Amino acid sequence: MARPTSRVLTLLELLQSGGIRTVAELAGRLGVDGRTVRRYVEHLVDLDIPVEAVRGRYGGYRLAPGYRLPPLMLNDDEALAVLLGLVAGRRTGLLTATGTATGTATGTAGETAAAKIRRVLPERLARRLDAVMESLAFTDPPGALATPETGVLLAIADAVRHRRPVSIRYTTRDGRRSERTLHPYGIVTHSGRWYVTGNDPGIGQDRTFRLDRIADARALPGSFEPPAGLDPAQRVLSGLAKAAYRYEVTLRIHGTVEQIRTRLPASVASVEEPVAAEGDPHTERWLHVELRAERLDWLPPVLASLDRPFVIERPDELRDLVIALADRLTTSARQG
Repeated sequence: MARPTSRVLTLLELLQSGGIRTVAELAGRLGVDGRTVRRYVEHLVDLDIPVEAVRGRYGGYRLAPGYRLPPLMLNDDEALAVLLGLVAGRRTGLLTATGTATGTATGTAGETAAAKIRRVLPERLARRLDAVMESLAFTDPPGALATPETGVLLAIADAVRHRRPVSIRYTTRDGRRSERTLHPYGIVTHSGRWYVTGNDPGIGQDRTFRLDRIADARALPGSFEPPAGLDPAQRVLSGLAKAAYRYEVTLRIHGTVEQIRTRLPASVASVEEPVAAEGDPHTERWLHVELRAERLDWLPPVLASLDRPFVIERPDELRDLVIALADRLTTSARQG
């Protein structure tokens, strides 16, 4: 049987969910009679919690409008869901950094939020959650993830929702700074980074920008209409595949689009897919593949893992690296 204190806390949780709760409803949820419900309400009032009585046919009890209770009341499943969400967000770069007045990072918002939740949880539940957190292991190191400024993220998200132009101050990879207007279509997270994709009316082209490289974002007057059937995530992936890098690689690979995509996803390479008139796109054929990269040493093992015939059109450096890999594999096999 639940103790009176537990029922009083349950009553408080029900009232915190908002709206007017009738005496009959509360009595049914708590498993007590109406007189006991009134006594529990008196306990809350004695604790200076502003519970109001609402008269009338549909009357009952409610918390005073605008009142927010400081204590955090979470059951085991809710607390675990919140903390695991914070951990996952921190590991994937989805939580922003907090800092000192000088701008030096002292931690992440996820870490400080988790610490606050941990402090107000009952000790029994806190110990169980600590055990879960200590037993977790990740297959990749956390690293230094580039996270956007909170103000920038909120300003651009608001502009996306209300279809408003936004002015941004952007710094490119090589340090060049510019201020431009953007019609933002959407915000996309990919591989631990945040991107915004939209149209740059100054040049009349769609562009993709990393949010962590935006120093300031301000909403501008007016509105815009995004293209029909817009897919921001696909636009970001296509933009990344076509971004300027040191090497431009073109290949012809014999296989299906699905086979190629298992090793060269849309964020890495573009594949010239066959048109419907040429036949079934699932049929193996020679497909034209383009990608850009700062380094080439990772590409020979990827091409080998495809296990499909391929022809290197450019650059010659890639052809030399593939031959070198083949020589090493042949030598190792003979020595084995």
